[in-house]
Amino acid sequence: MSERRFRAREIRREAAELAFEREHLPQVSNGEEFEYRISGKPSHIANFTKGLPHDVNTGLLKDPDDYQQFVRGIDSGDVRDFKDTPLGPKRDEARIPIWESQIAKNEIPMPRNDGKPVEVRAWESQGAGLTFDLQGPDAQSVTMPPAPKLDSAELVAEMIEVYLMALLRDRPFSLLRNSVAAPPEDIQRAIRLLNNSEWIKYTDNSSLSTVEQRRRRGAIDAQNLFRGITPGDDVGPYISQFLLIGNQPLGAPNPTDPSPDGFIRYGSIRIDQRVRVAELGKDYMTTREAWIDVQNGADVRGFETYEENPAYRFIATPRDLATYVHYDALYEAYLNACLLMLEMKVPFDRGIPFQLPDSIDKQQGFAQFGGPHILSLVTEVATRALKAVRFQKFNVHRRLRPEGVGGLVDRFKNGKTTGIEVIETLVNGLGDKLLNLVAEHNRIQNQNPDRVNDESSKAPSYLLPMAFPEGSPMHPSYGAGHATVAGACVTILKAFFDHGAELKLPNQDGNYFAYEASDDGSYLQKVAIDGPLTVEGELNKLASNISIGRNWAGVHYFTDYIESIRLGEEIALGILKEQKLTYGENFSMTVPLFDGGTVRI
Repeated sequence: MSERRFRAREIRREAAELAFEREHLPQVSNGEEFEYRISGKPSHIANFTKGLPHDVNTGLLKDPDDYQQFVRGIDSGDVRDFKDTPLGPKRDEARIPIWESQIAKNEIPMPRNDGKPVEVRAWESQGAGLTFDLQGPDAQSVTMPPAPKLDSAELVAEMIEVYLMALLRDRPFSLLRNSVAAPPEDIQRAIRLLNNSEWIKYTDNSSLSTVEQRRRRGAIDAQNLFRGITPGDDVGPYISQFLLIGNQPLGAPNPTDPSPDGFIRYGSIRIDQRVRVAELGKDYMTTREAWIDVQNGADVRGFETYEENPAYRFIATPRDLATYVHYDALYEAYLNACLLMLEMKVPFDRGIPFQLPDSIDKQQGFAQFGGPHILSLVTEVATRALKAVRFQKFNVHRRLRPEGVGGLVDRFKNGKTTGIEVIETLVNGLGDKLLNLVAEHNRIQNQNPDRVNDESSKAPSYLLPMAFPEGSPMHPSYGAGHATVAGACVTILKAFFDHGAELKLPNQDGNYFAYEASDDGSYLQKVAIDGPLTVEGELNKLASNISIGRNWAGVHYFTDYIESIRLGEEIALGILKEQKLTYGENFSMTVPLFDGGTVRI
């Protein structure tokens, strides 16, 4: 035992040395934080200021010094600094926040209404990036490149995309395929508007940085519209099979077959892939009052409304996907995917031991290289990913959320341009055709009883329609927590499972099919596809679905997705490399990367 004791210490030292030898890359923001000024003072209009006191007339920070206090707490990690940071609007004599909108005043008829104005929301885990971990890359050793600036062609394309996503939230995903005979006009219009953006149609890459070239997309069509750009994203239906299918119940005659009933077996119980159906056609934050209250931290979470007939359905529309990522447990989609693949007997990576017949190996994988190993590890990486991305969010980039950019666009379009002149490039790039569609959409939204009495409900509104009443979470946009966790968890799954294996899905007379929700989400239907779906492709698509599902909700941009899954991938690879030191078996894992190529561990 004494020898074991010393060997255990040596393994820990080897892992620590491996972590120490990783290069700690410089952390670089886009430099906008102090670039824009009003009366000589930084306005911080390109940065996340949600929760700090904002002027109800301008929508801008009341006092730039509040932002500095905010940053002071982020940098120090001292809870006292954050307790000294102003949060929310003015309060009345009874210490109740003074709100502007019906929804924050709690004047709307709904079960939650107790007649009292809502309280404020606190910021979320702003000190997580300062913590240390005993495994995997240090939260501050990894990085993300600078985010696009307010006057960049890239941001114009991103905002065109999130505005279009908001307008198309209730269109079936079945329309986003080249196999659809004649895509409807709104889908064709979305394709035209994106392809006409300078960022998409630009052909001279020589003036772009390497980072910008890596995330540029080619021409848009019905098959890749609003999809990710990793291998497999543009193959088959929009939604990954892992968000739709189920597996066979305990005792079924064909236990490895996928099931179109959508039930996933959790041991002897099962769960349902169907999601709660949010009220169709209803968006939020479309009046100036609701928008400013949310920027001031109004806690209107849970004020969204739902359908009752049906109450649940398969993910059929972007609104369904947005609802999924509104309340998911972050790693649940990947845990489900792992359970599905284990039950379907998807083979492990060929370099992993204990895959020969029992009569030869004389042992099976379980605590190591078996189900419990992969099931626990696919969730374990999530917390490491969250710490790394929190450092990027709060300590480095502090990027403004899309809802904040929408507020600047609305202000500029309504003739209030002082202090936000830089937004002119963005407004011109969005174009009147798109913004007029947004104004008409918001006009209809503002007839809802939860905002009809807001003073601005009759005025043209160019705000970004949000899927959630509270808009984004209380942390900056870049990177994205969901996307970083997606990148990490999917990388673990691709490391353990044979990524080139075909998913066992319907195959009739040599023709390949995949499952897709019917347009009303009541059942899964078979859709013909050109070839088989692979483990890698559907896992990549799963990561993109969850990440871009947040874009469909209005809370993230495309760059938040793509750079964050890369960050998560790096975290997972680091953990796998360190953990390999702890096993006595001679094994390897070949991991396909989101940008192509593979890493062998």
